Amino acid sequence: MEDLTTFLSKSLIGWLVIQVCLTLVFLWYLRSYKQPLLSDEQLPKTAVILCLRGADPYLPNCVRFLLKQNYPHYDLKLIIDSPEDPAFKIVKEAITEIGATNFQISTLRTVRHNCSLKCSSLVQAVSDLDNSYQVVALVDADTIVHPNWLRELVSPLTDDKVGLTTGNRWYVPTGKYWGSLVRYAGNVSTVVQMFLFQVPWGGSLAIKKELLNQTELLEKWGEAFGDDMLIHKIIKKHGLGIKFVPSLLMVNREESDLTYLFTSLKRLILCSRLYHPNWLALVSDAVSSILFPTVTIILALGFLLATEWNGSVSLFKSYSIYTIGLLLLMLVMELGVQEVIRSQGQVTPQVSLTTIIKMLIAIPLTQWVYGLAMLSSLWMSTVTWRGLTYKVQGPWNIHLVEYHPYQWLDQPIDGKLSL
Repeated sequence: MEDLTTFLSKSLIGWLVIQVCLTLVFLWYLRSYKQPLLSDEQLPKTAVILCLRGADPYLPNCVRFLLKQNYPHYDLKLIIDSPEDPAFKIVKEAITEIGATNFQISTLRTVRHNCSLKCSSLVQAVSDLDNSYQVVALVDADTIVHPNWLRELVSPLTDDKVGLTTGNRWYVPTGKYWGSLVRYAGNVSTVVQMFLFQVPWGGSLAIKKELLNQTELLEKWGEAFGDDMLIHKIIKKHGLGIKFVPSLLMVNREESDLTYLFTSLKRLILCSRLYHPNWLALVSDAVSSILFPTVTIILALGFLLATEWNGSVSLFKSYSIYTIGLLLLMLVMELGVQEVIRSQGQVTPQVSLTTIIKMLIAIPLTQWVYGLAMLSSLWMSTVTWRGLTYKVQGPWNIHLVEYHPYQWLDQPIDGKLSL
């Protein structure tokens, strides 16, 4: 038993050191990244695609800011699930309010039953584009962009070695639900992982249109459940790079309760298992980040009940060092990302002492929630997403059980909750 105690203690401290090093690499990249922005004459004509089902909490702001980009030639292509979707009225009102003309609203013409509804929408949107567009940008309804978002997203694509650019989302730690705080804590690690593994995020993504024509991406979307992770292998297959743009860390102020979070986590973990380029590395990370701390605290409590004081104190000490180390790491990440958010002209949340205490409590809670979600997802074959049920038998074996339009009654009672 002493050998197990020593192993767990060393494993926790060792993994903490690794996480510190990886986080420092990410923060160094944030501070050192310099990308000259293209002039108006150099910027290619771009189609921005936004697929909608349901009225996301900040959808009006999303649409308004997408139509106010500091970019000379671009059009916003909105694909809405159906004419009776709640998003339809909201989008029309937002566009009328600002008097924009560079947009096109379409409803989904063909509901494919062998892929997700979002993938159906992407296939339709890209297939409808004419040859004047040189770049295709994807954005999600929970992304509130800044005026230079599209310019910063497209500029790196002038490099012949870059095939795709991407950003990532950053949740705020000041939500009123514990689910919001757990999602924030988990995302701190996810952002670093996606940067290291060069995993694209569909909420802010740009790709050269010629690549869409040259690769099998449209065909893959036509039979896939997830839309962004699978792009990694296709881009790498053609010898091109994926560029993460730090200024495109987009703040997300939506809320999440634990029930919604658990369901969405299982779906995201399933997508990772199906399409993530380094799924086994994620499993190893889960063992280090979830299993070891959980076993350590359970064993420490067991020693305490058995009056094995030395073993209990040793494990509690290691667990405390690990947990406080993670808290400090989260705070350092928050400070680094807040600089990016402020540069976008957005207000950064004030992290109070109360919030810091909640973050400390959220660390073990996050480990348990993510651990349970990962275990539950391993045998998962049915997914419910925005009111639709899918049978998932493999990465390219997807079946939409039954389609129905999204209704106002499907919206959460709390208007700030994620869909």
